[in-house]
Amino acid sequence: MKSQKLNRQSSPPRLTLAVISILFLTFLCILTSINEIRFAGLVKLGQNALSNISYNTFYACSITSLPNIDPSSTSPETEIRVLLGILTLPDQYQRRHFLRLIYGTQSLDQGIKVDVKFVFCNLTKEDQKVLVALEIMRYNDIIILNCKENMNKGKTYTYFSSLPEIFNGTGGPNPPYHYVMKADDDTYVRLNSLVESLRPLPRDDLYYGYVIPCGSMDPFVHYMSGMGYLISWDLVEWISTSDIPKNHTEGPEDMIFGNWIREGHRAKNRYNAKWSMYNFPVPATRCTHELWPNTVAVHLLKNQEKWIQTLKYFNVTNNLTQSKLYHIP
Repeated sequence: MKSQKLNRQSSPPRLTLAVISILFLTFLCILTSINEIRFAGLVKLGQNALSNISYNTFYACSITSLPNIDPSSTSPETEIRVLLGILTLPDQYQRRHFLRLIYGTQSLDQGIKVDVKFVFCNLTKEDQKVLVALEIMRYNDIIILNCKENMNKGKTYTYFSSLPEIFNGTGGPNPPYHYVMKADDDTYVRLNSLVESLRPLPRDDLYYGYVIPCGSMDPFVHYMSGMGYLISWDLVEWISTSDIPKNHTEGPEDMIFGNWIREGHRAKNRYNAKWSMYNFPVPATRCTHELWPNTVAVHLLKNQEKWIQTLKYFNVTNNLTQSKLYHIP
């Protein structure tokens, strides 16, 4: 009887400790959810303070409020899908092969998908039909639009307006891509830098790029440079159905694109990517910038020398595996 009495007397302190611990855990979860805090130190503190609570209870809180605990896990919020369409010409075989090296060797984090596609209009030559078909069989990275090859007579419109029909209803995720980018084939896009710049941005009604003219910093005045601009998928669908772009396709296409957005009262979310996007520093103009680490894209890489200088600056071959098969000093 004496032993039972002692046990009954010691139960309330243990119960009180458990209640306090659970309340503390709940407080941490609410605090982190409200402020969207993501730091491992708080988790460690909570684990130490709540060492008497079951592991499953704490883990249930941590995976909902602190998604960075497990870096290998992905969720719809951390997933990012981007279509990078490089507008080029059917005969640019060597340029495409070179760009496949550039983009194929850029590793991406888990949950990140960037599909690089080469975009041009209908084939017109017999050699194109054979050689491009071989490229498709080998790489499957080409989109052939139903248009006549042009620069300022609707190719950009055909590109964006064709994408919903191409990708919707294919059994993949919805939307198939969060963002779609149009880029020149003389632009070097650093994919991880692009993705990191997109993380804090909205996934709807977004217009992202390098604001023209070069001296402007206001993305709501003019339009984004053709070096490479990006829009959210809802704007792609709007372009495919609206009469505004459909009836205004001729003219300087990137400027015309800006006119569509303005006339349609679209893109309330705009992001000026200066100076993470810029023209190659030589020759110097108001649009150029020295190469620097915080770069998303470098434009006007018109020759091999400029490409090599850019790739060396960003140390793209530093991860080359050592092997007895070769020696590169």
